[in-house]
Amino acid sequence: MSTRTRRIAAVGAAIAGTAGLIAVMVGLSVATTAPSAQPAPAGAPAPAAAPAAADPATRTQPLVAFYGDSYTLGTGASDPANRWSSIIAAERGWTEFNPSVNGLGFVNNRASTPPDYLPSDEIPQIIAQRPDIVFVTMGLNDNFSMPARAEAIQHAIRTDLDTLRTELPDARIIVVEPFWYTDERPDSVAWVIDHVRQGAEGIDAEWIPDASHWIEGHPEWMAADGLHPNDAGYAEMARRMDAALAQLGL
Repeated sequence: MSTRTRRIAAVGAAIAGTAGLIAVMVGLSVATTAPSAQPAPAGAPAPAAAPAAADPATRTQPLVAFYGDSYTLGTGASDPANRWSSIIAAERGWTEFNPSVNGLGFVNNRASTPPDYLPSDEIPQIIAQRPDIVFVTMGLNDNFSMPARAEAIQHAIRTDLDTLRTELPDARIIVVEPFWYTDERPDSVAWVIDHVRQGAEGIDAEWIPDASHWIEGHPEWMAADGLHPNDAGYAEMARRMDAALAQLGL
């Protein structure tokens, strides 16, 4: 995959709400409906430090923000440089801002409830950076709050995406079909995907389909915890993302 230097001018785990039941927080949210899980591996990459926000007109390379969970944070990779977001950013000469969080969802493991955002929430963090491009790779963990929090999830999807579009009118927003991690697919997976897609359409964001299938059927692409990709899995995700971005002209 060749390096792209073209400047872009346009631009976890939740506490289960059932009385008497507390889910353990790991890389993915765990609930009674989810497959059993082990804690996220020691040494999982931490969120990238925020680069100083700069006037987009004076940047020498695009600043690209990634809003996601453990699959975008890179949990399970041997090094943060091996996560899919860092691979595609390095190949394109992008500056990566990646505040992704283990267990994060539109409602799961949030620092605040949309639209009452705290500064520590990922949405205000991203907006403060004035990125040229925003990737939204959210939704996996919300499956573990279904169906009890379906209405809240739908509201949060709309609010997050509407806020990004309103606050970053010149940014190119790319919404990725929510990732999934097992061959078994609960009915909630399709429901979450459909509402994320509708939210993307509502703000005229670009949509990357089929990402929930990118690593299915390949247990050799999973880390020892059985929940997250390993380096080979993230390399495949980067390959598939690269192909999707090429179709978008990136």
